[in-house]
Amino acid sequence: MKDILFKGCGTAIVTPFKDGNVNLDEFKRLVDFQIENNADSIIVCGTTGESPTLSVDEKKDLIKCAVETANGQIPIIAGTGANDTRKAIEMSQIAEKLGADGLLVVTPYYNKCTQNGLIEYYKSIAESVSIPIIMYNVPSRTGVNIAPETCYELSKTPNIVAIKEASGNISKVAKIASICGNNLNIYSGNDDQILPVLSLGGIGVISVLANIKPNLVHNICYDFFDGNNKNATKLQLDNLPLTNALFEEVNPIPIKYAVSKIGFDCDTPRSPLSPISLELAQKLDRLL
Repeated sequence: MKDILFKGCGTAIVTPFKDGNVNLDEFKRLVDFQIENNADSIIVCGTTGESPTLSVDEKKDLIKCAVETANGQIPIIAGTGANDTRKAIEMSQIAEKLGADGLLVVTPYYNKCTQNGLIEYYKSIAESVSIPIIMYNVPSRTGVNIAPETCYELSKTPNIVAIKEASGNISKVAKIASICGNNLNIYSGNDDQILPVLSLGGIGVISVLANIKPNLVHNICYDFFDGNNKNATKLQLDNLPLTNALFEEVNPIPIKYAVSKIGFDCDTPRSPLSPISLELAQKLDRLL
């Protein structure tokens, strides 16, 4: 069985800005808030953290801040994927040196690649570091879909330990679980599919919703793990309107607004992402 980086709620944390610059003081507050409210892990510099618009130096600062603030209380996982294998290797090695507990590595985007290209990409990164890797499959953003058979091949690599499955295809999740078994852990990449993925053997979620409700997302997972399926289902479904609203505009536009509404100085996303629409802001105000 592969190592488990975390079980339960992994928060894909937002990156707060102030006057267009990364606000590390506020980021530290966000990390503390996550730890105090039962997040089981934090994923920094991911999609929700606006990694495409972060410089290498900004990523270094965010990873270092998260590692130092967490101080071993929960795992810190760094997003290090790229559409250039050399850059992904470089960022992965930097994250390891900064003390990250693991890596979240998205598939190459825009230039894309074949399944054989994916195998070489992930193996090259895995061979360049010693810490665990979670593959990240999000075809709606990248145009690339990791096939279950490719997951099986990559599960043979010792430090490729898991996949974040954000394709939305539950049948595919079932096939990955079936053919990979204990050699590849599965995390839901969608907040509205936590329980379906857990029911197929998944061990948690990498969550956007957890930015504002880490305790809730933790409880959905652990109620399920503890056999309290009725309550887990109620929590999942009762919060579905909020979950859905957080994705009515491109992530992380809505969640950054929601984070600001619970008391953090988050600022708007960087261009080309735009500020939240008035209509969605009013809807989130009601739901929150």
